[in-house]
Amino acid sequence: MTGDLSVFHFDEGKPSFEDLGQENGATHWAESVLMDSLGYENQSTFRKAVMRAKRACLSAGIQCEEHFTLQPDGSHVFTRFGCYLVAMNGSPSKPEVAAAQAYFAALADTFQSHIGHVDGIDRMLIRDELADGQKSLASTANQHGVQNFAFFYNSGYMGMYNMGLAALCKLKGTKNGTQLMDRMGKAELAANLFRITQTDEKIKNQNIRGQSDLESAAKSVGKTVRDTMVATSGTKPENLPLAEDVKLVKKRIKGASKKLDRPKK
Repeated sequence: MTGDLSVFHFDEGKPSFEDLGQENGATHWAESVLMDSLGYENQSTFRKAVMRAKRACLSAGIQCEEHFTLQPDGSHVFTRFGCYLVAMNGSPSKPEVAAAQAYFAALADTFQSHIGHVDGIDRMLIRDELADGQKSLASTANQHGVQNFAFFYNSGYMGMYNMGLAALCKLKGTKNGTQLMDRMGKAELAANLFRITQTDEKIKNQNIRGQSDLESAAKSVGKTVRDTMVATSGTKPENLPLAEDVKLVKKRIKGASKKLDRPKK
């Protein structure tokens, strides 16, 4: 059974997505209804989108339980905002998902396309992964004898950007490294996540120890990432444009949660 694109359009005489919801103090949608509406036939694949949606919910500082209610049979019931997050984290190749993304984006924010919503959520999740990766790398470097973390981290930037963090922030117009990470676009965030995780793995797998060798490892991985980016896209990472602050993305998603599930007058 596949989804029906018409449910995400206001076609007179045909049931809409809103008609498929159930009233119980607020409108909710059963997992089977949302899964079918988004064109999923495989439950395990669909639940990957649900898990990613839950992560996005937590990242934005919103309680998951309110929007993703687990039922005794193991299925979920979603609020409209929960449906929005699942749709935004669904497979973009599915026409039903694309239709749903446009539908919910229009309800949440008439001034931003659904592509903007999807990109913002992706950036938010990658930024969280990057923060976790940095913590893991710091722990690994500490165990392997790093003495100066600033020099160690700077070596990774030198390899990837051909300049240190201070020079990179000045070039891009940000005050510090944290602000820079929050302003990176999706591709740059993903590249830095790869750089950090692969540096972590290289240190562990090769049992690299000592400040000098650790710095060399960080720079080497950074250069590999840089070379790959330039060969693939032709763009040097330092020339990638800044994006909207990810903190503003989180703020907008919080606004969407209130707007999508506010009581009807």
